[in-house]
Amino acid sequence: MKILQEKISTSWSLLVLSMLLSLAACSERADDNYAPTFTTEVQTSGVEYIFGIHPLHNPQRLFEVFDPMMDYLSKNIDGVSFQLEASRNYPVFDQKLYERKFDFALPNPFQTINAINRGYKVFGKIGLDSNFRGIILVRKDSPIKEVLDLRGKAVSFPAPSALAATMMPQYFIQSHGVDVMTEIDNRYVGSQESSMMNVYLGQTVAAGTWPPPWNEFIKQRPEIAGELKVIWDTAPLVALGLVARPDIPEDIVRQVIELLTTPDEHGQGMDMLWRSEFSGVVTPANDETYFVVRDFLKKFANEVRPLE
Repeated sequence: MKILQEKISTSWSLLVLSMLLSLAACSERADDNYAPTFTTEVQTSGVEYIFGIHPLHNPQRLFEVFDPMMDYLSKNIDGVSFQLEASRNYPVFDQKLYERKFDFALPNPFQTINAINRGYKVFGKIGLDSNFRGIILVRKDSPIKEVLDLRGKAVSFPAPSALAATMMPQYFIQSHGVDVMTEIDNRYVGSQESSMMNVYLGQTVAAGTWPPPWNEFIKQRPEIAGELKVIWDTAPLVALGLVARPDIPEDIVRQVIELLTTPDEHGQGMDMLWRSEFSGVVTPANDETYFVVRDFLKKFANEVRPLE
């Protein structure tokens, strides 16, 4: 009997030890596969919509600007909530958008055209058209005076698909006599801030960006921005698009655009960053609003470089 009890005790100990080792192994595997995601955590019993914002800022800044907008929509539309999803760079955002991972999205106009081609529907735009333009920065002590001075030099841009910060400045450079593909070194550095830092550090002689990130850079890093200046502006195009997947109920889309175009009626003043960042302007729009972008892209592809 004593031997039997010892066997049972030993077997039970081995079983417990095996379970503990299994749990430890599972924990290690979970840690190995862990990857951070740039999303808000929203607890809701209703329908949750993912709202993707293109990387006009770094993820932390995107949450500062747009998380209050998600809260505003969630509190004013019954039975649903909105979760912000930021992406660390343009390629990651592009992949999510083009695979239709987002329910709603705020892409740039180039991405908006590509989203339309993948079934998304435009329902609005945010910001002033006059502010959607490219700017080219140089150091204040730079010898660059004319566009032709860029020949043989390196110029930084956020990403090939950044319309205002890359494509429009490249079109400007091309139209002023410098062949973008053969006469300058295009450096795609991943973000707006990286583009500006490259010219500040002297790694490039000029940098492409656009007004919202440049204005934010001036506020956040005035000592660095003070060493830079805008040397050229491009012609404007059309503001950022608001798009929704076609399977989203029309009533939900209607409520979203109504709330975004009437913020003052719901206590969302100009002190809210999602408004002040874009001059407080949100207007209804549709696919046709962005046909002018399609025309620009055709010219760009014919005169500058192939679209990616």
